[in-house]
Amino acid sequence: MLSTGLPQGAVPKLERPGPLRDRVYGALLELITTRALQPGQHLVESELAGHLGVSRQPVREALQRLNTEGWVDLRPAQGAFVHEPTDEEADQLLTVRTLLEAEAARLAAANAGKAGVAVLEELCAQGESAVAADDVDAAVALNARLHATIMELAGNAVLAELAGQVDRRVRWYYTPIARQRGRQSWIEHRELIAAIADRDQGRATELMREHTEHTRTSYHARRRS
Repeated sequence: MLSTGLPQGAVPKLERPGPLRDRVYGALLELITTRALQPGQHLVESELAGHLGVSRQPVREALQRLNTEGWVDLRPAQGAFVHEPTDEEADQLLTVRTLLEAEAARLAAANAGKAGVAVLEELCAQGESAVAADDVDAAVALNARLHATIMELAGNAVLAELAGQVDRRVRWYYTPIARQRGRQSWIEHRELIAAIADRDQGRATELMREHTEHTRTSYHARRRS
């Protein structure tokens, strides 16, 4: 375990090319959304710079940007800390997610062809395998890919853009409950894919609404436990 609390192997390699500050920002955001950096964790510029192999300046710039976006809290005389989401913040985001995803499911049922359904079925099979292997990181990533694919199949660029703005935060909230949701989440995915394949817009909408609501209630139940 590194001094900032990062598991060995968790630090992503900085991709090239691109401005260094953007690459550092992307690396830190990935560490936050995957919870390698935990909510409330103190972020020390010098240590993060050492882990990423950069100077402190791009780390400082990245932390300022993350603070503006609500991922990091900068506290006077204390430093930077990973933001700890409140129940209200989570509820607002997950409620918006339900609206976006339900409409995406409806449009996917109207527009998806056999090839698109086949992609969803393959992602679902991979997700079920990840759950069986207790590979939480893979299950979270596959969950995000499946939902993103449904959004793509919806064929609405504006809807996809809005969903993209909340995607990372949804992943952030979903990661702690992925094991708790486990197999049931993928059973719900199977039912949803079947509705899309049947071009049943009403059922696809309702199943997605129920699915995202289960995630919301599971998140709040975990916070209260």
